[in-house]
Amino acid sequence: MHGFLNIDKPAGITSHDVVARVRRLARQKRVGHAGTLDPAATGVLVLALGNATRLIEYVQDATSKRYLATVQLGAATTTDDAEGEVVARAPVPALDGQAIEALLERFRGEILQVPPMYAALHHQGRRLHELARAGIVVDREARPVSIQRLSLLDHTPDTLTLDVLCGKGTYIRSLARDIGAALGCGAHLAALRRTAVGQFGIASAAQLADLEAHPDALTQALRPPEDAVSDWPAATVEGEAARRVRNGMPIELVGIAGDRARLHTPDGVLLALARRAGERWQPEKVFDWS
Repeated sequence: MHGFLNIDKPAGITSHDVVARVRRLARQKRVGHAGTLDPAATGVLVLALGNATRLIEYVQDATSKRYLATVQLGAATTTDDAEGEVVARAPVPALDGQAIEALLERFRGEILQVPPMYAALHHQGRRLHELARAGIVVDREARPVSIQRLSLLDHTPDTLTLDVLCGKGTYIRSLARDIGAALGCGAHLAALRRTAVGQFGIASAAQLADLEAHPDALTQALRPPEDAVSDWPAATVEGEAARRVRNGMPIELVGIAGDRARLHTPDGVLLALARRAGERWQPEKVFDWS
């Protein structure tokens, strides 16, 4: 079984729990995820099955992610979300639409962001969250991240509901923390729902319970491997060109713009991913779905 599953992860379980349950359902070990969600978070979790795991990087690294985030103002926590202990409280300043818009503008575009301590990033050979659980706090270097959209959907005197579209490596917990710091009152992420990973949206996400309840549901929900690179230009190859591709040899393509392409057989099956190499195209990944 090869392809992608778009699952609406429920709260209270880890992304690895979802992978383990799908492995049992599919009766195969080769299942991976294209970017984790914290246990308390819900929403789009993309899994790859079989040889589609070779395409995970194009979902995980090269696509934007969209979130619905609720920021609780007035309280900072150890984990920057609702799972941690409150470490500071402060009054929330009066905010109107204009003040909130001016605040959010500071966090749009290419910004520097310090990762939270409770993160899977490594520091001197150990993960940050391991150090944090041992009571060790270390300095984290700010990293460039891209916040392509940051829109206010709703607000109360002490909460903000935000629609966030961002690039790889962005921590919404850090965004909540930094918003609170900018206001001088502290803040943490109260709730998080991922609504999209690239072209995998929440509207088409399957419920894990439904997959487990109905024997045919997993097969029906499985999406073709090429969905990971659906925005790449496509070319059909056959005969000698297809033979060369299968052997990792460069070929000529006509009318393909850009530097990368997906190559299909005449019946539409994804054969390879290729990169432009001068006047020719070099296969980088060749697939066998048998």
